[in-house]
Amino acid sequence: MNKTHEINMLSGPMAGKIFKFALPLAATNILQQLFNSADVAVVGRFAGSGPLAAVGATTAVTSLFINIFVGLSIGANVIVSKFLGQNERENVRKAVSTSMILALISGFFLIAVGLLLAEPLLRLMSTPEDIIGMSALYLKIYFAGMPFFMLYNFGSAILRSIGDTRRPLICLIASGILNILLNLFFVIVCKMDVAGVALATVLSNILCSGLVVYFLITEKSAIRLDLRQMKMDGALLRRIIAIGVPAGIQGMVFSVSNVVIQSFINGFGSTVVASTAAALNFELYSAFILQAFGNAATTFVSQNYGAGQYDRCHRAYLLSAGIGVACSMAVSWLIILFARPLLTLFTSDGEVLRLGVMRIRYILALQFLNAIMDITAGSLRGLGHSALPAVISMAGVCGVRLLYVYTLFRRFNTYSALLVIYPVSWLVTGAIMILCYVVVRRRLTARAAPTAP
Repeated sequence: MNKTHEINMLSGPMAGKIFKFALPLAATNILQQLFNSADVAVVGRFAGSGPLAAVGATTAVTSLFINIFVGLSIGANVIVSKFLGQNERENVRKAVSTSMILALISGFFLIAVGLLLAEPLLRLMSTPEDIIGMSALYLKIYFAGMPFFMLYNFGSAILRSIGDTRRPLICLIASGILNILLNLFFVIVCKMDVAGVALATVLSNILCSGLVVYFLITEKSAIRLDLRQMKMDGALLRRIIAIGVPAGIQGMVFSVSNVVIQSFINGFGSTVVASTAAALNFELYSAFILQAFGNAATTFVSQNYGAGQYDRCHRAYLLSAGIGVACSMAVSWLIILFARPLLTLFTSDGEVLRLGVMRIRYILALQFLNAIMDITAGSLRGLGHSALPAVISMAGVCGVRLLYVYTLFRRFNTYSALLVIYPVSWLVTGAIMILCYVVVRRRLTARAAPTAP
């Protein structure tokens, strides 16, 4: 097998291997967000606060639809990882082929969704009239690149199944550099504002997906993609969907609640929308740290679960959670400390800066609660319980947030009161998630224990 990119997850110490897996993945996600931030920075600095707010108002909408299909890529990662742990090479090949076909189908479906629902959803969210036209245009162009976006996500999920998080990073570096150059060209030279940054994203996604497909085609291990034998396996498709859809629903639940919260944010006016768009860039840097360790937990637990090494599954969870929480806290507090100078990269508007700093302090001070919740959910998925964290997230995140905004928030109705619900929902959901993990692990341990003669 290809030893250059593969990590042996089934034997030996795990802490260093989890770092080796998670840090390039975190760097990939952070780099991706840096390039997305370049979109916001270029449009905010060179086109004004109106286009900045227009791009920011689309974030909740794009996440709402993309998360369900990115969840399917998690299903692909779990299935391929489990087959690798069981050394079932033929099933690995079939799962890779099925996953990449599913990526294309998902991408074309999202094109239709973006074209048909962009403007109606923005209106439903009470997007300010002065930016809704620009926001709808951005969404329609952005969704046109979804087949390439999905190919990259599924392809990188397959590479992660063998522990390879470096080559997805290479793909992103190349496409991100292109994205920045195209942003500057389309916005400054061509004066295209929101249309320019959306088009730059589509073109960079084409490059990114092309590179990840090339890596899979030239791969020497069991996950090699053979274009001549591409065929969808119905049984494996159902297994990927069974794991991936609940994972996607979990991500979508966050987005549903965020769409509702964004609609309340929109009601405060375009200045608050612009501050949210700027602050969100830095919130995501911390979130991507914890997501990387959540993915590490899923992959390490999946392979060891497939190999029947249940104690090692638990060690993978504890190490991923401990390291992930520590890293997430460190990044969060650094961002809080330098919040105002960081936000000046996006805007010079004093009120936008003040509101952005306030949001960062409210959200990131307790981001480690989100880390605990996400990494525990990843471990449950690795143990084959994908529906459970989705249901818990639906009740604990979406339920708590919606109950709050339609009850207590109506009494206070301030921006700061709206932000409080984020850490509260993480605390409630994380506590329930840990309790369920303990129950699942005890049942697994009892089932694995030898019976007395």
